[in-house]
Amino acid sequence: MKRFSELLAATAVRTIVTSADPEIGALCYDSRRVGRGDCFFAVRGESSDGHDYIGAAVEAGAAAVVCERLPEHTVDGVSYAVVDDSHGALADMAAAFYGNPSHELRLVGVTGTNGKTTVATLLCDMFRMAGHGAGLISTVVYRVGDREVESTHTTPDAVRLNAMLREMVDAGCEYCFMEVSSHSIVQQRVRGLRFAGAVFTNLTHDHLDYHKTFAEYVKAKKRLFDTLPKGAFALVNADDRNGAVMVQNTRAKVSTYSLRSMADFRCKVLEMHFDGMLLAIDRREVWVDFLGRFNAANLLAVYGAARLLGMEAEEALRHLSALHSVSGRFEPVRSESGRTVIVDYAHTPDALQNVIETINEIRRPEQRLIVVCGCGGDRDRTKRPEMGAIASREASVAVFTSDNPRTEDPEAILDEIMTGVAAGSRCLRITDRAQAIRTAVMLSHEGDIVLIAGKGHETYQIVGREKHHFDDREEAAAALRCLEGGGAQ
Repeated sequence: MKRFSELLAATAVRTIVTSADPEIGALCYDSRRVGRGDCFFAVRGESSDGHDYIGAAVEAGAAAVVCERLPEHTVDGVSYAVVDDSHGALADMAAAFYGNPSHELRLVGVTGTNGKTTVATLLCDMFRMAGHGAGLISTVVYRVGDREVESTHTTPDAVRLNAMLREMVDAGCEYCFMEVSSHSIVQQRVRGLRFAGAVFTNLTHDHLDYHKTFAEYVKAKKRLFDTLPKGAFALVNADDRNGAVMVQNTRAKVSTYSLRSMADFRCKVLEMHFDGMLLAIDRREVWVDFLGRFNAANLLAVYGAARLLGMEAEEALRHLSALHSVSGRFEPVRSESGRTVIVDYAHTPDALQNVIETINEIRRPEQRLIVVCGCGGDRDRTKRPEMGAIASREASVAVFTSDNPRTEDPEAILDEIMTGVAAGSRCLRITDRAQAIRTAVMLSHEGDIVLIAGKGHETYQIVGREKHHFDDREEAAAALRCLEGGGAQ
């Protein structure tokens, strides 16, 4: 617990209205979770304004309130602080509340459209292999020491984030590798954290429902590098034109990685098979349990970051060769019938194109590619025709289906996908995702490849506002069993 005045010292305050300096038990921005002695932050969201719930928070026992404007009526015995930005104050005060745990770790942020989860997870795995305590904050899972916690957001809110970092420090972690989403940067969830370094993977079409323009999306990502301290590293993908933009104003030491041009860290794909790739990284050969040039770039980012954190080249390559793919990223579902089923999280046009190009590099001319994909509801609608165009153009057969429709009509989402479908292409439209997967598997012949894209590691489907259990890998395995057993499903 800390005094309110101690926490306020960590952020810029315009006005303080208080007759006391209460001890604060917890920080909350949801009035429904406020307990006696807590500090409530009135933050503005996309659909609600925390200022409307100050009264409810005080009734629930809040001892202090941080807001951008004072309520009409203040309550005796409750302390109020007026700030310019409640989101920023929450992040500053959360870091102070938990004793600035990011100062006691080597914290590395990974940002970009695609590859964040893979790079952050593999860095955590690599440093754990090397005998270091390492934590992970990712889309798939949070690892706090040896404990795994279900992931709720790519980057959690500032309170939960600092609480987990404190747990990592207390558990003996020396490093933390975390995905940093563009949403979290704009909403200042990572403000007040001290980063030892940051990695930029790439920037492609995504999240324009939130950022509105690509320029704003670029600007959001760039802010992570703008705030890096002197002495930190900034590792960027030189094969993406936005890599140079990211580091224009950074104080950090800039390094680059590339598969195609001169860079500080370089990689060449020598061989590619369905069971892995042979890479040449900085002129040393290494066999890896991954597929695709996009994964070669991810692995090179992992290698580069490890080297910048002080790991020797030979050790980094040795650990790289022992790493395994991340759940739901180009993950095979085993078949006895000679079919190859791959489940991947690709849910952007660029990611889908990359995965398909990887498969096309490996498959023989007689092997057909059947693609199952859709688009999420309540998300960027402009990418839907692009997804339809890519799948219908590249696949022998494309099966369009529901992803997470959320509050949108699944049929309306499919209508928008179908506007991009190439004329004369072979495609099916099956709204029910389980049926779509079964149909794709049944359409496949021995030797064919079925790609199920969009949900990857997810074990649920969001319909309306409810989550229902759904796992592409389970559905694919069940469809294969049915096919191989000759029974009906």
